[in-house]
Amino acid sequence: MPKISSTLLTNFIICAVVATLLVVAANRPTLTTAATMQTKARWYKGNTHTHTVNSDGDSTPDEVVRWYREHNYQFLVLTDHNFLTSVEGLNALHGADEKFLVIKGEEVTDEVQKKPLHINSLNPEKLVTPQGGASVLEALQRDVNAIREARGIPHINHPNFYWAITADDLKQLQNDKLFEIYNGHPQVNNLGGGGRPGLEAMWDIVLSSGKLLYGIAVDDAHHFKRPWDVTASTPGHGWVYVKAEKLAAPEIMAALERGDFYASTGVELADYEASAKQIKITIKETKYSGYRVQFIGKNGGVLKEVATNPAIYEVQGSEGYVRAKVMESNGQFAWTQPVPVQ
Repeated sequence: MPKISSTLLTNFIICAVVATLLVVAANRPTLTTAATMQTKARWYKGNTHTHTVNSDGDSTPDEVVRWYREHNYQFLVLTDHNFLTSVEGLNALHGADEKFLVIKGEEVTDEVQKKPLHINSLNPEKLVTPQGGASVLEALQRDVNAIREARGIPHINHPNFYWAITADDLKQLQNDKLFEIYNGHPQVNNLGGGGRPGLEAMWDIVLSSGKLLYGIAVDDAHHFKRPWDVTASTPGHGWVYVKAEKLAAPEIMAALERGDFYASTGVELADYEASAKQIKITIKETKYSGYRVQFIGKNGGVLKEVATNPAIYEVQGSEGYVRAKVMESNGQFAWTQPVPVQ
């Protein structure tokens, strides 16, 4: 047997140890922190409320999905009334990694005392049957509970449709974090009237009561074949930009639940940062528009209004909450989610 020098043996041992360490490092789980997740996150444009011929829409699921795919949305939730439209075939045809995703959904459509109660169920595991109840609040709560049991994410739709849902109902409703701050249907009374508050005023009433509620903008589109008809419920009016780690249903749903999104009717943000100390909004400006930003706190009071970009608000500590409304000079808006301030 040939003799091995001590130097050669030492080098061999060192190489073996290094190789072992490299293998261990390669197989060690990567630590994911909030900071690394933030750097991975992207903004995805999507609509969480629309209809097909499977309920009262005028177009097939394929036609509806095609419209949103061709108009630069990244995700769409199909929400037919009391019907869960299958999305597997639609994703096989239209879906693409990090480009477009169809998510299943349902508009749970209930009625109490001749008042229509509509609650979206986003990405549920099964169809949810309307639960009914002796009052509006009881029916809403039973429907929300059923949506949660189906592992769906509930959001309350168009509260002022037939003036069905009040701010007091929303204040008392439990286990729901989302409601429509804007709905594109022409008959849902977004602005209120006749002594009844609009959706923004209702939002501030709920937030001022101490309940955290996030605002969504949606189309509620039914009519894709009558773009000239101002009485029709057409697409392209309201949407959300969701910040998520990837374009997948679980990630999109989680981002909505934690308020990592903003609602829009046309305004796009280049960046949005919120902390316990400061809120900073950077608008993606267009050359034909001017912008104002209102920072709003308890009871709907305007804390500060600026025309600068970025718009910055320094939190004082007594606001109750701070949300922002971005107003574009041609009538477009964006709403950021409330930051609780205690």
